[in-house]
Amino acid sequence: MSGKTALVTGATGLLGRQVVRAFERSNWNVKGTGYSRADGLSILKVDLVNAEEIAAALDSVKPQAVVHCAANRFPDKCDKDPEGTRALNVEATRRLASFCAARNIFLIYISTDYVFPGMPGDAPYEADAKPQPTNLYGQTKLDGEGVILAEYQNAGKAGLGVVLRVPVLYGDAEMPNESAVNILMESVWKAQEPGTKIKMDHWALRYPTNTEDVGRVCHDISVKYLGSDDTSKLPLILQFSSEDKFTKYGICQLFGEIMGLSIAAIEPNTEGNDPNASVQRPYDCHLSTKALKSLGIDVSTQDFTGWWRWNVRAFRK
Repeated sequence: MSGKTALVTGATGLLGRQVVRAFERSNWNVKGTGYSRADGLSILKVDLVNAEEIAAALDSVKPQAVVHCAANRFPDKCDKDPEGTRALNVEATRRLASFCAARNIFLIYISTDYVFPGMPGDAPYEADAKPQPTNLYGQTKLDGEGVILAEYQNAGKAGLGVVLRVPVLYGDAEMPNESAVNILMESVWKAQEPGTKIKMDHWALRYPTNTEDVGRVCHDISVKYLGSDDTSKLPLILQFSSEDKFTKYGICQLFGEIMGLSIAAIEPNTEGNDPNASVQRPYDCHLSTKALKSLGIDVSTQDFTGWWRWNVRAFRK
C-alpha cells in the first residue's frame, strides 16, 4: 500500500518507534508526533492537549491512518497525576478522534489489558467481555476507548475508528525504564550487589508482547480496514497478545539463566490480593486474539526467550 501516509502519536516512545518502522517497511510515508524528543522533521512537536496543534498536524501531514500510541501508561504515575492523566488519555483522545472522524481518517487507539479486572478463572478475555478496571490507568484507557467509538459513531463513521488492546510490552528500549519488562534486567543486576534483597511478584500472570509485533499488527489492521468497502461491518475492538506467560519473578529467573547470573537475592512474593483491600490487583488479564484472527490478520509473536537470548548482549556489563 505504497503512497499512503500514516501519522503515529507518541512516535518517540517504546511502542511508537516500532509502529513507525512497521509502516516504513511497507513503503508508507510516515510522520510521528512527540514532545520532549521531537526533532521537528520526521517527528513533529505536538502538544496533544492543545486542539489547535492536533488539527494543524493532521492538516499538514494529511494521513490516511493514525495510530494513537501516546498515553500516560504507567499506573503509578497515573495515580500521582490523575488530572494530567485524564487530560492526555481521555480528553486529548476525544479531540483527536473528533478531528480524524471529520477528515475521514482511519484511527487505531492503543488500549490495554488493564481494562479487565483479571480475576482468577476469568481469562482469556474476549474483545466483547465486560471491562472492569481496577486502577486509574485502566479506567482512563477504557474511557479513551469510549470516546473514540462515540466520536466516530456520532460522525456517522462507525468502523473508521477502532481500539487495539495490548498487554505489557517489551522490545528495543532507549532506557530500560521504558518497559516494565526491560527494567527487570536492572533488578537482576542489582541482585548481584552484596547485601541486596529484592521482593518480586510471583503471583500475577503477564503476557509480555514485543513492540515490533504490535507495530506489524497496526500496519496490517490499517491495510485491512482501509481496503474494506464497509468498515461498519468490521470489529470495533481488537486485541493482540503473546501466549508467553510469566510472573515478574519468572522473568527474572529467565534473565538470570540467560545472563549466567544468580538471582538468590530476589525473593518470590506469592501473596495474592488482600480480600479486604479497596483496590484489587489483576491476576490474569490474558487477551483473546479471536477478533484479529477472524480478519485473517497474523497474530504470531516473537518467542520471548529467543528474543532476549538474541538481544541480551545489549545488557552485558
